[in-house]
Amino acid sequence: MPVKSKKQQQAAGAALAAKRGERKASSLRGASKSMYKSMSKAELRRMAKGKRKGKPKRKSQ
Repeated sequence: MPVKSKKQQQAAGAALAAKRGERKASSLRGASKSMYKSMSKAELRRMAKGKRKGKPKRKSQ
């Protein structure tokens, strides 16, 4: 599942940090919290890596 915006990529990065133990899971909110609960470390790594250049700040509806 490719990310479509910078915000999605940031949320995936925050969830990945919590999975690795670099951040407390209780500090997560919103999308990052649901990603933390529902996705594996490998899935989060794929979403968080990559370039942010050229992506919109927020996903358009």
